[in-house]
Amino acid sequence: MDVDADLLRASGLRVTTPRLAVLRATETMPHATADDIVTALAAELPTTSHQAVYGVLAALTGVGLVRRIEPAGSPARYERRTGDNHHHVVCTMCGAIEDVDCAVGHAPCLTPSETHGFAVATAEVTYWGICERCAAAERVDAEAVPA
Repeated sequence: MDVDADLLRASGLRVTTPRLAVLRATETMPHATADDIVTALAAELPTTSHQAVYGVLAALTGVGLVRRIEPAGSPARYERRTGDNHHHVVCTMCGAIEDVDCAVGHAPCLTPSETHGFAVATAEVTYWGICERCAAAERVDAEAVPA
């Protein structure tokens, strides 16, 4: 039995080839952009348009099967890891993104100093820094420059 097909049905969505393909792509490529997904689907579904992928992503996000994140200065990205209030760390040099578990473990893992009457359900945090690969490249570049 196909787990993704069951997830679609349980979420009230019809099971279609593009929806199944996009779910597979977001599983194998965490934090993928819509363009990344279109490229990944090209061999399997060569006639799938960007608009169709955006429509599928909107439907999957709408029912909570996919999460949309929007790091500043980056196109929207999509991931299958949902419902756990995790955060992200983003490399300021190459744009690599990795998951970071919630510091407390339950939603929301941060408490705002003022809620303005809102019932806060989640906290979305983005950590920014330099990934290991970029830091290593910087060290090599620094060593190559004569003093």
